[in-house]
Amino acid sequence: STKKSASFPNGRIVHKMEMTFAMGAVIISYIAALLGGRGKQKTGGIALKKINQWIDRFAYSHPRFGIPNLMLYIVIANAATYILSMFAGSAALSFLAFDLYHVLHGELWRLVTFVLLPFTYHPISLLIMLSFYYFVGGTLEREWGTAKFTLYYLCGMVLSILSTIILSLATGYYGWSLSDAYYINLTLFLAFAALYPDAQIMFYMIIPLKAKWLAWADVALFAWGVVRSLRYGMFASALAAVVALLNFVIFFWEDISRALGVQSRQRSRQTIRFKSAVRQQKRTEAERGYRHKCEVCGRTDADHPELEFRYCSKCQGYHCFCSDHIFNHEHFRE
Repeated sequence: STKKSASFPNGRIVHKMEMTFAMGAVIISYIAALLGGRGKQKTGGIALKKINQWIDRFAYSHPRFGIPNLMLYIVIANAATYILSMFAGSAALSFLAFDLYHVLHGELWRLVTFVLLPFTYHPISLLIMLSFYYFVGGTLEREWGTAKFTLYYLCGMVLSILSTIILSLATGYYGWSLSDAYYINLTLFLAFAALYPDAQIMFYMIIPLKAKWLAWADVALFAWGVVRSLRYGMFASALAAVVALLNFVIFFWEDISRALGVQSRQRSRQTIRFKSAVRQQKRTEAERGYRHKCEVCGRTDADHPELEFRYCSKCQGYHCFCSDHIFNHEHFRE
């Protein structure tokens, strides 16, 4: 969440609020235009598609990029800072929160450490949510690979920081701050639900619900967070929610555009064959009980979840290899 560490001088409150509302309206309307995909807004959709494709190429070309088990470290740090707050109080951890004023005065660690702060100080809720986000983050990392998952979380951080910096510069008030990664973590579940919509989640360990229904509750939390933040003048928090959703839109643009009918109706034969192969692959996975199997050693992601699997672009057809053999195999020619 985000907060103000000080108040505006009385004579400037209305002016600053007007500027902030205007900027928030511009961002929200632009996102709506991107999703609309009509007329001039098609340019935005093309830009998002290119960014999405660049992310996939970068993650494929740099499999060693990123931090393995990133969510484990974030969860441990959140738990550690919560324990410290029990002895020193949450105010004692303010030196970890991000705000432009202190960063400009040399406290550069704030660019990273704000995600290490707990998003709630209720022990039971924190324990449940940290366990859940560890599960979700680990699942996303196994599905995407370390590189893409790290990019997803990192982009969420960067967009949150940029929104706060822009807000600070636009209003002339450098006290707007980021004091946790609440909205970034919420988009982790949105990503999980987009990939596994029918996965069953035990809501509060009691009620079984499908991920796609909980995702709508997640979106409602975003909407409520924005409305509440605007109501109480926490404009940086409202922008943090918007840019967190923007990060999700960037990474899942092709799925979103397909659902909204924005994508072009014209598809190449190669694309059609690929989509058909993907559908066939999903049916096969459901029957055999695993998703990836190395063509060389025969190990699967079900038997060895610690392994990463990749498809070789130099082989003809779609052939999967584990991390030990992706660069050490004979290429298929037929």
